[in-house]
Amino acid sequence: MNEVFITRTSSFLPNEAVENDNMEQILGMVGGHPSRVRSIILRQNGIKKRYYSLDREGKIVYTNAELTAIAVNKLFDQTISFKDIGLLACGTSLPDQLFPSHAVMTHGLLGNKPIDLLSPSGVCCAGMHAFKHAYLSVLSGMSQNAVSTGSELVSPVLRADNFEEEYKMLSLVEEKPIIAFEKDFLRWMLSDGAGAFLFENRCRGDLSLRIDWLESISYANELEVCMYAGAIFENERFKSWKEADPLEWGRESYFAVKQDTRLLGAHVIEKGVDFVCENLCKHDIGFNEIDYVLPHISSMYFFDKLKKGFEMKGYPVADGQWFLNLPYVGNVGSASIYLMLDELFHSGKLKQGHRVLLIVPESSRFSYSVALLTVV
Repeated sequence: MNEVFITRTSSFLPNEAVENDNMEQILGMVGGHPSRVRSIILRQNGIKKRYYSLDREGKIVYTNAELTAIAVNKLFDQTISFKDIGLLACGTSLPDQLFPSHAVMTHGLLGNKPIDLLSPSGVCCAGMHAFKHAYLSVLSGMSQNAVSTGSELVSPVLRADNFEEEYKMLSLVEEKPIIAFEKDFLRWMLSDGAGAFLFENRCRGDLSLRIDWLESISYANELEVCMYAGAIFENERFKSWKEADPLEWGRESYFAVKQDTRLLGAHVIEKGVDFVCENLCKHDIGFNEIDYVLPHISSMYFFDKLKKGFEMKGYPVADGQWFLNLPYVGNVGSASIYLMLDELFHSGKLKQGHRVLLIVPESSRFSYSVALLTVV
């Protein structure tokens, strides 16, 4: 087996950062009224800035594929280009279309030559599944190098006009209509962006990250759907958009991103802590041997709970070991871990021998990925 190294990282955040007070200027107000939960959610999630691929009129400036292609192109220079790459794996939650796949559309923008592709579906772990495929391809010798990406273009489905039809229906039966919390909640949580990693079977330049191990798991066998789009729960049943009359799609906001916050609070930290600790034990390493811990968390609300969870398992993490950028970048789903590692990679903080742990949860039906990297 080959050793595999992340030799370059990149990221792309569209337009200028959007601060909390300006969010509804871009996303709009459902029914012409400010959200009743926005200030509460923002106070809890700790996010101060995020990025949208929308202009002030709510029009898309960059597609998901364009965000991804820009991030990929930023990996290259005169010493290596996309035409030298053997595999492209692109993870995202919401591609620009049902099909063709996200990787195919990104490849179409990148051009250059025919290439092996993969488009893992999912939410936050989709970027790590792309990471895993690129890693395994180089590890097995099927590719000398590969690129993986995580990207999100979610802001268009957060715009107020997507909820207007449902709001009108609610207005017929309610004096003060309000969009359900599980839909309005995520309007103030999510943002856009893309990141990319270059994997090679050798080091490059002054800084490379050897991938020591990577583990992934799903708990869908024991836990229900928590975060979803393109479906609703009706009569205690999960109902796909394919089963619904097209007129229902707007009235029920089928394509809004929704989340059961009760399930989220009950399981996302508990299962994640268990999974990470099991794998630290499996690979015979403790946090005291790790220099930086990069956790993808959807909200700062969960940060203290994550710290306490590890402490209760006998795996305490010192304050100086944490590295995260959620407050000033936002929750960018499958791209978040790419954006964090890219920032750390270019920060000047990494030294030879440093170990970096990546932790990525996905609440859609509770999947998790964890990976250990060593600076070489």
